[in-house]
Amino acid sequence: MKKILLATEKPFAAEAVEGIMNVIEGAGHNLALLEKYTDKSQLLDAVKDADAMIVRSDKVTPEVLDAAKNLKIVVRAGAGYDSIDTEYAKKNGVVVENTPGQNSNAVAELVFGLLVYAVRNFYNGKSGTELKGKKLGILAYGNVGRNVARIAKGFGMDIYAYDAYCPKEKIEADGVKAVCCQDELFKLCDVVSLHIPATAETRQSINYALVSQMVKGGILVNTARKEVINEPELLKLMAERADLKYVTDIKPDADAEFAKFEGRYFSTPKKMGAQTAEANTNAGLAAARQINAFFATGDTTFQVNK
Repeated sequence: MKKILLATEKPFAAEAVEGIMNVIEGAGHNLALLEKYTDKSQLLDAVKDADAMIVRSDKVTPEVLDAAKNLKIVVRAGAGYDSIDTEYAKKNGVVVENTPGQNSNAVAELVFGLLVYAVRNFYNGKSGTELKGKKLGILAYGNVGRNVARIAKGFGMDIYAYDAYCPKEKIEADGVKAVCCQDELFKLCDVVSLHIPATAETRQSINYALVSQMVKGGILVNTARKEVINEPELLKLMAERADLKYVTDIKPDADAEFAKFEGRYFSTPKKMGAQTAEANTNAGLAAARQINAFFATGDTTFQVNK
């Protein structure tokens, strides 16, 4: 029997916790809960004898990993895993996994919630525009990007995508036009939706030079990561171009400065992409199943720190 720690500062819904418990205990393991903890010391104490851990956006730092002497695997219930020190985990022999695809539809639906709000001038009573016939650019054609394309077809949008790691043939098999580079995507499209991870290559990459190529009335949507935006340069561009709009579910560090562009900027109060009951449950259950598979057969299909 293994001890599986579910450590969530922002807890799952009760139904999701019950489902996770059923999956873990159904495999003969024990589930321990640490929910709504308010101090790192609580996490350090709880992880001391854990064999595995499921987290959401919780930070798994070297200090946490050093405290977890029995830990073999950490699963992030969600796609992004930048809150986990994956390299240090690897040095300590700890497998880190994510649950790709479980939140994808929730994020994609939010993209269009933000977009409709933006094109209708944030519901200020003035005449807006429609999404039908607009050119949508999807930057990164992974699980979320594919769901965005699927929904965009229902709106009657003209869909383009760029992904350095996804073959053109795979993109175009979905009825989406593949472009050669980021610059072409920004030059062509009325709307660009970001779905890139925060990596050494992508951090600060959404900058003045790139976004300034957008057509008049362009809209930038960010449901990816805050770190990919070069905030000072985007602020400079928005000050120069009164036609551009920026909508996001990740409050920028410079939120007060962006808020000065009334009618052209919107941010949700907190990260909202995966905040649906279905997405939370799907990601939690996937994490539990992946841990069971790891201990049963050594399966590391979703390992991100190989």
